[in-house]
Amino acid sequence: MFDTICVGFDGSEPSENAVRMACALAVKHGSALHIVHTPRPDTVAFALGAVAGYHAATMMPTPEETTKSAEISLEKARRIAAEAGKADVETHVGQGEPAEFLVSYARDCGADLIVTGRRGLGHVTALMLGSTSYAVAQLADCPHLTVR
Repeated sequence: MFDTICVGFDGSEPSENAVRMACALAVKHGSALHIVHTPRPDTVAFALGAVAGYHAATMMPTPEETTKSAEISLEKARRIAAEAGKADVETHVGQGEPAEFLVSYARDCGADLIVTGRRGLGHVTALMLGSTSYAVAQLADCPHLTVR
């Protein structure tokens, strides 16, 4: 039913659940799984704010910090996927708007399904359905599953 599944991951609990759901579907259908993480400077700054001496409110992350953050996020996603029974995943770091990159990547790899968390670390104004999930639902050419 699904040959290729793409899942968006931002490190939030809903995106962790999305990876687990995508893994369950990939295992059941023998699908290839692609995990896509598109770091946003504002959420990287927020995450780095927990590090002593980093003032998230006044400083945006450097490209090196953004790259390191993406590597850490994707390692976490790979660990979740392995625990869910899908160790053979491809991971990708995007640039720009997460929804646009995820949909574009899904088209390029021929995805049959895109899975995202209902809400993630994106814009605070997206209260019910996260802005990335909402945009993916509007832009995707294939089915899109949102996970709580």
